Amino acid sequence: MAVTEKTPEPTKSSRLLDNYFKITERGSSVGQEVRGGLVTFVAMAYIVVLNPLILGSFSADDAAAKTDVLGNILPVGQVAAVTALVAGLMSIAFGIIANYPFGIAAGLGINSLLAVSIAPQVTWPEAMGLVVIDGLIIVALAVTGFRTAVFNAIPRELKAAIAVGIGMFIAFIGLVDAGFVRRIPDAAGTTVPVGLGINGSIGAWPTAVFVFGVLLMGILVVRKVRGGLLIGIVVTTVLAAIVEAVFHVGASKGVDPTGWNLAVPAMPDVLAQLPDLSLVGEFSLFGAFTRVGVLAASLLVFTLVLANFFDAMGTMTGLGKEAGLADKDGNLPDMGKALIVEGAGAVVGGGASASSNTVFVDSAAGIAEGARTGLANVVTGLLFLAAMFLTPLYSVVPIEAAAPALVVVGALMIGQVRDIDFGKFSVALPAFLTIVTMPFTYSIANGIGVGFISYVVLAVAGGNAKKVHPLLWVVAALFVAFFAVGPITDAIT
Repeated sequence: MAVTEKTPEPTKSSRLLDNYFKITERGSSVGQEVRGGLVTFVAMAYIVVLNPLILGSFSADDAAAKTDVLGNILPVGQVAAVTALVAGLMSIAFGIIANYPFGIAAGLGINSLLAVSIAPQVTWPEAMGLVVIDGLIIVALAVTGFRTAVFNAIPRELKAAIAVGIGMFIAFIGLVDAGFVRRIPDAAGTTVPVGLGINGSIGAWPTAVFVFGVLLMGILVVRKVRGGLLIGIVVTTVLAAIVEAVFHVGASKGVDPTGWNLAVPAMPDVLAQLPDLSLVGEFSLFGAFTRVGVLAASLLVFTLVLANFFDAMGTMTGLGKEAGLADKDGNLPDMGKALIVEGAGAVVGGGASASSNTVFVDSAAGIAEGARTGLANVVTGLLFLAAMFLTPLYSVVPIEAAAPALVVVGALMIGQVRDIDFGKFSVALPAFLTIVTMPFTYSIANGIGVGFISYVVLAVAGGNAKKVHPLLWVVAALFVAFFAVGPITDAIT
C-alpha cells in the first residue's frame, strides 16, 4: 500500500506573515518575496557607492570636491554609512506600512540638485534642513489627501506613458552606467550627443561583461528560470571578477573609459567595518532662510517639493502597474499610506544628511523576479542595514553586473505602451513626450511635467477643456513655474 506524503500544515507564524502581507492573495510565496527583495537590493546597492560620490568628497582640496558656501565637505565614508542606514530603515517601514515591494533610497535627482545647485549657496546642514522641510510639506500634502487626489486625477493613458517612460529611463541608466552608451565630449565637434561604446565599438572589458549579462538574463527570462535575474547578476559578477583578475582593468575614476564605472570586482582587504553615523542629526532647519533670504530659500524648497512629489508618484505608478497591483485605471490600493511613508523618506534622509529618500525605480528588478508584497521590502531593508557594516564586501558587485537587470526590466515595462491609444493625437503627443523626456533628461519629474502641460494644452485646443480634471490644471501650472524657476530666481536676485 503506497504511503501518501502529507503536506505540512503552515505554522501560526507563517499564517500571520501571509495574512499581514497578503502573500497568497497576491499570488506570491515567502521564497518568491525573499528572492525579489534580494534582487531589488542588488539592483539598488550601487546607491551606497554613488550617493557619497555625488554628495561627498575625500578632501576639500580635490578638484571635484562638493564644497558648500563655506568650503566644507561631507566625508565619503560617513555619507555611505547614513545612505545605507536610511535606505534600510525606510525600505522596512515602507514594506510594513504600505505593503508594496518598492525599495527606498537616496533619490539621484535630489542629491545632484543639492550638490550642484543648493549647497554652493548655503552650508551642508542648511541644505539638508531644506530637504527636511521639503519632506514635511510632502507628508502634509499626503495626509490631507491632496497627493492621492492628484494621483487619481491622472488620465489612464498618461499613467501608462509614465510606466513606459520609466522603463526606457531605467534601461537607459543601465546602458549608460555600463558604458554601452557614452556621451561624446563637446570637443569632438560633432552634433551627435551620445555614441556606442568607445569610438563606436565595445572597446572595454566592463562593457563586454555588461553585454554578456544582458544576453544571459534575457535567456534566463525567456526560459522562465526562477531567480533568473539574481542568477544573472551573480554569474555576471563572477565573470567580472575573473576578467579583473586576468586583465587588471582597474577603476575608471571618470578618466579611463575602459575601467569599471564604480566598484572594482575584487575582494577587498577588509570585509567588515563599523559604520560612522556622525552625520545623523547634522541639519539646520531654518538656517538657509537666514543666509539667502526667505524668498530665495522658498524657491529652493519649491523646486525640491515639485521634484520629490512627482518623481515618487511616477515611479509608484510604473512599479504598481508592473507588479499587477494597480486597478484598471492605474490606481494603487492604500495609496495614501504609501505616499505618507515615502514623504517621510525626505524628512529622515535630510535629518541624516543622506539626502531625500524616495521610491527607487530599480525595484522593478525585484518585481520582475516575483516580488509582490512589502515582505520583499523588509528583506531589501535588512540587507541595506547589513551593508552599513559590509560596505567593502557588497561593493564587489560592479554596476556592469547589475545594469543588465535594468535593461531587461525596461524591456518588460515598455509592453505597457499597448494601453495608450496613439490614434488620438491629443493623447499620443503628451504620452510620447512623457516617454522620451524621461530618459533624454534623466528625470522622471521632467517627463511627467512635459506630459501634463502638453495634455492640458491639447485638450484646450481640441475643445475638451471641461474634461480636464481641475487638479491637472493646477499641476500643469505648477510645472510651468518649475521649468521657469531659473529665470524667476535670476529676476529676484
